[in-house]
Parts: sequence; C-alpha cells; structure tokens
Amino acid sequence: MSFAEFLHQVGGMGRFQIIHTMLLTIPIVLMASHNLLQNFTAAIPGHHCQVHINANNTSYPNATLHLDSQDLLRVAIPMDRNRQPEKCRRFVTAQWQLLDPNVTEPNGTQLDTEPCTEGWTYDRSMFTSTIITEWDLVCNLQKFQQMAQSIYMAGVLVGALVLGGLSDRFGRKAMLIWSFLQLAVMGTCTAFAPSYISYCIFRFLGGMALRSSLTGFVEWIPTEFRTITIATTGFVYTLGQILLAGLAYGIPDWRWLQLTVSLPFFFFLIYSWYVWFAESARWLVLAGKDDRAVKVLQRVARMNGKREEGEKITTEILKSKMQKELSTVKSSYTISDLVRTPAIRRIFCCLSIVFSTSFSYYGLAMDLQNFGVSIYLIQLIFGAVDFPAKVVVTISMSYIGRRISLSAFLLLAGLVIIANIFVPRELQIVRTSLAVIGKGCLSAAFNCVFLFTTELYPTPIR
Repeated sequence: MSFAEFLHQVGGMGRFQIIHTMLLTIPIVLMASHNLLQNFTAAIPGHHCQVHINANNTSYPNATLHLDSQDLLRVAIPMDRNRQPEKCRRFVTAQWQLLDPNVTEPNGTQLDTEPCTEGWTYDRSMFTSTIITEWDLVCNLQKFQQMAQSIYMAGVLVGALVLGGLSDRFGRKAMLIWSFLQLAVMGTCTAFAPSYISYCIFRFLGGMALRSSLTGFVEWIPTEFRTITIATTGFVYTLGQILLAGLAYGIPDWRWLQLTVSLPFFFFLIYSWYVWFAESARWLVLAGKDDRAVKVLQRVARMNGKREEGEKITTEILKSKMQKELSTVKSSYTISDLVRTPAIRRIFCCLSIVFSTSFSYYGLAMDLQNFGVSIYLIQLIFGAVDFPAKVVVTISMSYIGRRISLSAFLLLAGLVIIANIFVPRELQIVRTSLAVIGKGCLSAAFNCVFLFTTELYPTPIR
C-alpha cells in the first residue's frame, strides 16, 4: 500500500483537503503581488532635469512677462526628436531666444548642455512616490531598477534551494510558518528601507520565503484531484495579479503599497501556527515519526467523516504497508541526484522548460511601461487573460495529456513573441494584443509545468 491509498482510506478529497487547500491558496493572492510589485513600486515616471531659472529674469527682453512651466522647460531643457523634454540633459545657460516665435529652434546638439547635476523633476500625477523618484534611479542609474528585480528573483532561487531542502529536515509545517514570518517581516522592513542597498537586501530575503512556503502543497491531495487543485491555485494567482492593479491604482505611494501586500502575512502566520495546518503525514512517515503520522491521519479521517477507517490505522500497519515506498527513499539527497540516472536526466530536461517559460513570462510581465498604454490597464489585461488560458489548459491536460498541452502552448507562445518583434512600434494595439496572447500561453504552460514536475519528481528531490 502506498501513501496515496492511505489518503483514500481517510476520505480522499474530503472536507480536510478542501479547507487545507483553501487556506494555503489565500496567501498566493499576495504572493503574485510580491512577484510583480516592482511594476509599480519601481515605475519610472516622466522626468527632466531640475530647472532653476527665475521666471522674471531680467536678462529676458520682456522682463515683465510671467513665464509658465512650458516656457521654462523650453529655455532650460533641450527637446528630443519627439518634441519631448530630454530626460538626462539640460542647457548650460538659459536659451531665451527660443521663446521668440520667429526664431528657428536649432538642433539640440548645437547648444551646450550638461548632465542633471542638481537632480530631477518628476511627474507625480500617476505615482506620488516610487523607488525611482526616492533614490533618483534614472539616466545612468536606471540599470539599478532592473538590478533590484534580479536580486529579488535571486532570493526566490536561493529560497527554493535552501528552505526547500530544510523542509525535508524540519517538516513542511515548520518551514511554512517560517516562510510566512520571513515574508511578513522582510516585506514590512522593505517598506521602511532607508536606502537602495537595504531595499535590495530586504527584497532578497523576502524572495527567499516565497517559493518555499508552497513546498509539499500537494502531498495531501489525491492524484486524481491534483490537476484541478493546481488549476485552482493558478486561478488564485491570476486573481492576485488583477488585485495588484487595483491596489497600485489606489495606493500610488510605493512604501504604503509595499506595506499593504506584506502585513497580511502576519495573519497567515497566526492561522498557520495556531489554527489549522497539519504536518504532512507522508513526510512524518519518511522521517520515521510514525506515531505522529498515525495521529495526523486519524485527525484527517475524523474531519472527513471516516472516523472508523482512521482508527484502523496503527503504527504497525503504517510501517508494514509503506515498507516498499520507504525502501526506495534515500536518507539524504543532493543536487547530483537530479542527473544520476537516465530517467532523472530526462526529468532534468524539464528544468530547461521551466527556465525558458519563466524567462519569457517575466520578460513580458515585468515590462509593462513599454507597451505605451496605462500600466494599470495592461496589468489588469495581463491578469484577466490568464483565466481563459488556464481553463483551456486544465481541460486539455485532462483529455489530451500533459506533454502535448505543454508543447502546444510553448510553441504558440514562442511564435507570437517572435512575430511581435517584427511589428512596428507605431502599431501599439497590435503589439499589445500579441503580448497578451503570448502571456496567456505562457501562463497556461506554467500550469502544465508545475503539475508535470510535481508528478515526475520524487518528493525529496521536488
């Protein structure tokens, strides 16, 4: 008898599994927000060099004329080819002659300019504050915007390796509680970060907690219900993307937005510690804690209305029935186990699919400002397109299989993204539409990959 058969004995997909799944998926709403948060907290508003010119400067021929802001920009900031103020240069001296409508404006390169030595002026009509405006991460420092997101993703990677491994040693519940605590504390600290460096450190540590909090998520779910369960978590993640658009629109200050998506994890911490979550019985068996495993299985049986079936499970029965499964599990695993055997090496190829899917998915999802439409609208559309995509992939995985579904969605996503390269930038609607289709296909592929790897990998390596 395998552990899956014990799950059926205690009620299969019963009330316990439903509540367990629901309580674990609620935090996923805000995990989506953390992943995509920098679309808004690190948004780059319109900006130009600060202008320090007296509007009634006597050097201007008509000294009594009051100059408005557009006139000041015209004499102080050179214009680019799109007739917009340059973002990173300003005139060394005010070019008052440009106010004369009879004077032809010379090419900006013919006039002396200098960098923005006194800082920048930002358009705060959409974002009252972002990390860009707070630490002037524009022009030569704009690369630090992308670096901050890369550091966060590095934290996600390190957390998956480190905390995921610790969950095999200390248990799923312990690591889940720790992950909620770490994400709550580090997210809150990020909101009060006094400098860019501290911001990156806190984001890295917050990212570490993200993926590890989902370790062992499906161990209580019978195999035949895993497709719909993983699809449900995908829909919840999509809901989180849509919620982020609303939160960001209503909270234009980056510190308050960061705090809003972080504080609820203290609540998740409380109910995971004191209220509900049960340790994975399968992990308890593999860890040699058979007595606790029996108690947990009996508790699940009572919750599912299978008290009598649960009382039939004893330590001796559990050990004898799972002897075959226990004999195939090593006492410890290393990263080399991913490629030790031909079968595992084939599974390792799946990691390359995960990499390519993630690379393309976040390449689209984290580049919203370059689509030329409202960042809130495109975030909403990018989230909404996931619903039909995930419905289609859930049906296709159930009827035509995981591999064909995954291949089809990856192929379609690749074709759409490549086609988008050749669409002129002037055709913003076409470019945005293709990007939305590509993002939907990648989202569907993500659901495939998550379920595929869950079913292929042994638990310790997963």
